[in-house]
Amino acid sequence: MSGVRSLVKDTAIYGLSSIIGRFLNWCLVPMYTNIFPSSEYGQVTYIYSIVALVLIILTYGMETGFFRFANHDRWTDPMAVYTTALISLATSSALFILITCGFAGGIADALECPGHPSYITMMGIAVAIDAFTALPFSYLRFRKRPVRFATLKLINIALNIGLNLFFLLMCPWLMRVAPGSVDWFYNPNFGIGYIFLANLISSAVTLLMLYPELTGFRYRFVGKLWREMIVYSFPLLVIGIAGIMNQTIDKLLYPWLAPDKATAMADLGIYGANYKIAIIMVMFIQAFRFAYEPFIFAQNKEKGDDKIKAYSDAMKYFLIFGLLIFLGVMFYLNIIKYFIAPAYFSGLKVVPVIMIAELLFGIFFNLSLWYKLTDRTVWGTWFSLLGLGVTVLLNILLVPRMNYMGCALAALGCYLVMTVASYLVGRAKYPIPYDLRSMLLYTVVAAALYGISLIAVTPWEIADYTIRTILLVVYISFIIRREKIILPFKK
Repeated sequence: MSGVRSLVKDTAIYGLSSIIGRFLNWCLVPMYTNIFPSSEYGQVTYIYSIVALVLIILTYGMETGFFRFANHDRWTDPMAVYTTALISLATSSALFILITCGFAGGIADALECPGHPSYITMMGIAVAIDAFTALPFSYLRFRKRPVRFATLKLINIALNIGLNLFFLLMCPWLMRVAPGSVDWFYNPNFGIGYIFLANLISSAVTLLMLYPELTGFRYRFVGKLWREMIVYSFPLLVIGIAGIMNQTIDKLLYPWLAPDKATAMADLGIYGANYKIAIIMVMFIQAFRFAYEPFIFAQNKEKGDDKIKAYSDAMKYFLIFGLLIFLGVMFYLNIIKYFIAPAYFSGLKVVPVIMIAELLFGIFFNLSLWYKLTDRTVWGTWFSLLGLGVTVLLNILLVPRMNYMGCALAALGCYLVMTVASYLVGRAKYPIPYDLRSMLLYTVVAAALYGISLIAVTPWEIADYTIRTILLVVYISFIIRREKIILPFKK
């Protein structure tokens, strides 16, 4: 149980940067949706969907590969593993920058940004820097330095947000009251380009702040080690590509599948803005992931049944907190929705579907430990490709009939199939006695409480919130009682 406590503590610290940071970025959504029309915000959504895919390709599984080989019995020098991976990522990132800058014009045309090659140049450099710095951040996790990890992440996010506010709010105001102070560098027609510029500057500053993690040791490139890391990590690259495609393919396909091509980008903007509401679940999953990978590889060195129980407990408590987040968002959605402009409210119907889909993705991530620990990462490839096939098929079938709701249902179907497949194969390859009875019970209780909240609607909003708050307390109390959790203030 001590291992799970450590996991919870590290998740909380990593979550400080992930949750607070994403929340602050989330707070930019109302500004974007009020400043830019949905068609332009749709363009931002489209470009960032491409960026998410490129980032996975440029890291090519080296984060997980680093953890595996730094903890591997055959390689006793973690710094050799670290520097070999650093040199590899530095080389590939530099090549990507050269290619992106050299073909920015053609790429801009292909990505629905004709006449704006600067967008591509800025995001190309930014994503290359982010891919390279992913490894120093992994090194901080390996060294169990969550506080520095969280501090650097928060500085990066604060700078990004500050620059967004400066370019999108302060500069337009200064152009009205004192144009001479900003007209030498500010161009009102640059529009969404300032979102990408803020991203580039914050990524570059983060790279400078990681200087201590990039110096003070001898760089070594071990060819044999690198080849083994590539062999191990390549399936993870395929998993990552398929996984991110599962998350972004709906946004990439939507302009081509939308029933009304004239409003496709505007509808994509609405879908993208409402997808952001579900980011609360994504924040929790990412915070959990940062702590979970070092946890499972460290636990794997232990002997006995304690590590198996730790894996089982981690899954159960992940589901408990995931369901709590789902209920919290859905019970107070009528308040949370004001983080986007009213013009985007027509897409709120996708929020519960996306929340459930993301929860399933988190469960799938928990289940993935069996093929990572047994070096059978190729199974992750098959699961992810299976999910990708389901996603593409459902998008093709549903989007022309159901608009962007088809995108949300496709994501739900994808993660459901992946989760079931991973569980069934894992039960045969690396059986872990998950507490399925408790997990099913908690899911049923959460579903019942959510159903009651949909039925128990009154003419008075304050009464509705009172009922939902009581229902949330009922869920928490039920968990505390059944899990025999001792509260710190309880004697």
